Amino acid sequence: MTDTARLNLVELSVSEVSAALKRTVEDNFSHVRVRGEISGYRGPHSSGHVYFALKDEGARIDAVIWKGVFGKLRVKPEEGLEVIVTGRITTYPGRSNYQIVIETLEPSGLGALMALLEERKKKLAAEGLFDAARKQLLPYLPRVIGVVTSPTGAVIRDILHRLEDRFPAHVIVWPVRVQGETSAAEVAAAIQGFNALPEDGQIPRPDVIIVARGGGSLEDLWSFNEEIVVRAAADSLIPLISAVGHETDVTLIDFASDRRAPTPTAAAEMAVPVRSDLLSRIATQVRRLAACWARGQEARRSELRAASRALPSLDALLAIPRQRLDAAADRLPRALRANAQIHHTQLSRIASRLSPQLLRSRLTRCDEVVAAFGQRGRRAFGVYLGRRRDRLSSLGQLLTAYSYRGVLERGFALVRGADGAPLRAAAAVTAGMRMEIEFSDGRVAATADEPGSEPAPVRPRARSGNPGGGKGGQGSLFG
Repeated sequence: MTDTARLNLVELSVSEVSAALKRTVEDNFSHVRVRGEISGYRGPHSSGHVYFALKDEGARIDAVIWKGVFGKLRVKPEEGLEVIVTGRITTYPGRSNYQIVIETLEPSGLGALMALLEERKKKLAAEGLFDAARKQLLPYLPRVIGVVTSPTGAVIRDILHRLEDRFPAHVIVWPVRVQGETSAAEVAAAIQGFNALPEDGQIPRPDVIIVARGGGSLEDLWSFNEEIVVRAAADSLIPLISAVGHETDVTLIDFASDRRAPTPTAAAEMAVPVRSDLLSRIATQVRRLAACWARGQEARRSELRAASRALPSLDALLAIPRQRLDAAADRLPRALRANAQIHHTQLSRIASRLSPQLLRSRLTRCDEVVAAFGQRGRRAFGVYLGRRRDRLSSLGQLLTAYSYRGVLERGFALVRGADGAPLRAAAAVTAGMRMEIEFSDGRVAATADEPGSEPAPVRPRARSGNPGGGKGGQGSLFG
């Protein structure tokens, strides 16, 4: 190309070039199917999208799975897994590269699935989910059986029919999809839901759980190889029987369950005993118990007969007690007479000490003692009263000496306010104030004048019945 031709080319911006490339790539690779090995997988991004790369021995291409598509994938990406994906090729202008937007993802052939299955089995086994110590014993005769399976398939009919033949029980079916994108999540939720039921709730809690599905290919049974299902089975507090596929089909839930059944029908047989066999066994035990009881009774009768022959007769046992009774009966009249004579003698001896003269002498001595005590009591009471009179006279004199009335009798007066409280200073008196003046022989009312005025004549007020006021005339000078 000449220099002139180059100068005549249309000038494009970087964004225009990137957009043109994007249209060209997307128009020619709108839908492709690519095989490759997953590389650089680190799990979902915080946004929920997934970024990794597909590679083979000669090339590498970036890949992205949007959040909505990733949640619907039946098989999730894993590092080193060879897969076949379908999607569309597009460009990412920010880094000037191209990538595939994945819409579906599946392992590349049976060998890849088996390798993924083996890798997952080793991982879960290393966590101890398959240990025999975690296994629980199945109840011998469960009252309620929970079944996790499709409600429309032949599996549930086979289980119900087998239970009806062996031992009818209350069956609760938790309907789930046993194949497809949401199958694993539904099965795990069903196991967890049965375990979450309360013991005494409206819906009875199962005593055993059966997770069942009919036969199929490895891809069809893949839901029961998912970690979410295996972990739910391992964490179940209710004993769990796995019955997935046929006898030759092996899934990871079989290793985590408490018992593995080769078929759903065999799972029903494991869950309950045969009713007829149980009735026959009970009847046999009843017969054996009755026979054992009869033999025991016969042995006790033989022992009783042997013991009775070794015992003496009734007459021999009672011969000596009878003789003792007869001897005692002979001695009884003589003993009664002797006893009466002894008591008569004792009574006569005591009666001689109970003569009237003796009683009169005793009463006379008692009268003298009482008279003596009476004279002493009267003298003591007279002395006590004299001492109390002297004490009372002394207290009366002391009270008179301390009474404010002695002060009033010497010509002093007690001035009280309208409230009856003593007034101790002239400053407490105001003009027109009502007062009461107490003398030794009575009280008069008064009214205070202006300072410096002539004193008003005092008009005596009628005396009360008590010259000493309402408190009995005793107290301090101002109280």
